[in-house]
Amino acid sequence: VQLQASGGGLVQAGGSLRLSCAASGRTDNSYAMGWFRQAPGKERDFVAFITLSGLTYYASSVEGRFTISRDKNTVYLQMNSLKPEDTAVYYCAASSKEYSLRWSRQYDYWGQGTEVTVSS
Repeated sequence: VQLQASGGGLVQAGGSLRLSCAASGRTDNSYAMGWFRQAPGKERDFVAFITLSGLTYYASSVEGRFTISRDKNTVYLQMNSLKPEDTAVYYCAASSKEYSLRWSRQYDYWGQGTEVTVSS
């Protein structure tokens, strides 16, 4: 499975972006999908996941501002009310598991990342 993330860019605080992650290859298997982010000099952190049944879960830092959704082989992350602390490289990931999806080790495939910069 190959994951291609896109949609990052530079935005002012309070603005919005929508990230996309398109899956290709052996997508006949179904996967839970997640978004993680890594700010400069920091570890990769969980942002959100969506299960096969559509259950979603968010990090407390983004809940109420970000929305994860999926359509066939693409997963989206709608990011509203962006803050400078949201600046990071955002990665999408696919997991064959349906549990403990806040943890990066649960994911089998990763995209290359798309950079989001929020200016104050």
